[in-house]
Amino acid sequence: MSVWLTIILCGVVTFIIRLSFIAAEGKVAFPPGSRRVLPFVPVATLTALVIPDLLMPQGTLWLAWDNARLMAGLAAIAIAATTRSVLWTLVGGFVVLGVWPA
Repeated sequence: MSVWLTIILCGVVTFIIRLSFIAAEGKVAFPPGSRRVLPFVPVATLTALVIPDLLMPQGTLWLAWDNARLMAGLAAIAIAATTRSVLWTLVGGFVVLGVWPA
């Protein structure tokens, strides 16, 4: 029961935090500096989640050609830079991850 209670409480806290920003819109004046950096929050968050998994898949830094995750990530970066397509970036990254010898 404690696991389910923890999951529910985490969901409620997350919902309240997100709702607070939505409810505060228009009622609270955010400083111009914070408004300027807000568009970068999703990119920074995703980068912070993905990069450790690419560079340290086994818990230690692994910069080698046989790191399939790193090679798939580099391929996805190249595809994203050239096509600007989320679909082709995902497909290309998954294909490289699937065929790269580990």
